[in-house]
Amino acid sequence: MKAIEESVHKVMMEAAEAFEVYKHISGKQKAQFLRNIGEEIVNLGDELIQTVIEETNLPEARVVGERGRTVGQLNKFADLVEEGSWKEAVIDIGDANREPLPKPDLRKMLIPMGPVVVFGAGNFPLAFSVAGGDTASALAAGNPVVVKGHPAHPKTSDLVASAIQKAIKKNDLPYGVFALVQDDGIESGKFLVQHPKAKAVGFTGSGNGGLALVKLASEREEPIPVFAEMGSVNPVVILENALKNNYSDIASKLVASVNMGAGQFCTNPGLLITIKTEGFNEFVDALSNNINEATGAQMFSPGVLRNYLVNADQVMSHETVTTIAKGDEVEPNVVRPAIATVSAADFMKNPHLHEEVFGPFSLLVVCDDTKEVKDVVASLKGQLTATLQAKDEELTKNQELIDLLVEKCGRLLLNGVPTGVEVGAAMQHGGPFPASSDSRFTSVGVGAIKRFVRPVCYQDFPDQLLPKELQNSNPLDVWRLVDNSWTKNAI
Repeated sequence: MKAIEESVHKVMMEAAEAFEVYKHISGKQKAQFLRNIGEEIVNLGDELIQTVIEETNLPEARVVGERGRTVGQLNKFADLVEEGSWKEAVIDIGDANREPLPKPDLRKMLIPMGPVVVFGAGNFPLAFSVAGGDTASALAAGNPVVVKGHPAHPKTSDLVASAIQKAIKKNDLPYGVFALVQDDGIESGKFLVQHPKAKAVGFTGSGNGGLALVKLASEREEPIPVFAEMGSVNPVVILENALKNNYSDIASKLVASVNMGAGQFCTNPGLLITIKTEGFNEFVDALSNNINEATGAQMFSPGVLRNYLVNADQVMSHETVTTIAKGDEVEPNVVRPAIATVSAADFMKNPHLHEEVFGPFSLLVVCDDTKEVKDVVASLKGQLTATLQAKDEELTKNQELIDLLVEKCGRLLLNGVPTGVEVGAAMQHGGPFPASSDSRFTSVGVGAIKRFVRPVCYQDFPDQLLPKELQNSNPLDVWRLVDNSWTKNAI
């Protein structure tokens, strides 16, 4: 235990020392660093792909795609910091002659916070792990990063860490800008969060894990923010006309989404809500047929598989729940999708049925009418996503339901499926608690950088001592809000 604590202390002190240099490098330099990380990840070639497959059971196409997403994220953040307007420079020009009191000159912008601790995710060994979105956004903001590697894929973590370290050397940056800490337990993670040099935490994983980190961080002498994305059941509401006219297509898409990647996505549609009306029986039959035809897949670790089997069985064996279809186990460790059903009344009486079953499982909640649909939605906790399957003519008649769904989620979809999270400026991957620990932020897309910065205001400073983003001449040519007008013009 003492050795782990000493090791954590060493890397955190190195990160703190590196911060004093890294926070001052230009956006252009950071952009080159981020792009170099992506290049070095690609340079790992087939060794990385095969290592991920070996450690996680993920298929090759999925791993190659995830590598592309990881590199793409790094490049998007590189573009963002190279352009520079993301720092949100705001200037209120002073006026010494204002009556009755002079107006001070105020200039505000975002600055990095300091060393960030990132916990790698198990279900995304590349895109949400060592060089994933949390790391990319924290580095882009100007913060050193210390990653706690996920024990499900240590070799993968080491390989990606080596790519980052090569990029550090290539850009002549301090060694402590990045570090990887690995162990099979939770001790190093605790020490990292509790270390006084840590200024923020990024986490993707279970609710229990995320809340444990929030508690640790809040109990420090200096509490720090924990940006935890903790999953959800991602409800899909199917309205009457959509059910009646599109039941076959909806069933096919939903089962494919539930089964995608063995259900190991935080946006897996784990809850279906509809009305027992025309098309309902055909919809249930279509769900069953699609499940029976679905191909199974391995989960990324034996522990995740065990938890899935236990949690799914607990729901399906509940006295109020009826199993619609459950794929047979065709070979050891391979799971196929399962869907069960419960009445709206019984669902609302049993809060434990609202909890996520991480894996290829979904629960169909059957309502008597639209009012009961709204009651079910109102009973839900915060979600990453919510989806509405509806015909155009149904939308204007259900504004109250739409408003309810908006209150519950970070992303509302129409006539789609929630799996598949686009990495873009408008993406919101985060939602009301307990989907995430702070619903104001996203963990996907360039907006994720806002988690790891803080605003600072300079009052009445001489121009030459201001950061370039706030100087009168605007030497970096960034967009600035000057006296309430957006402009790139010099002052």
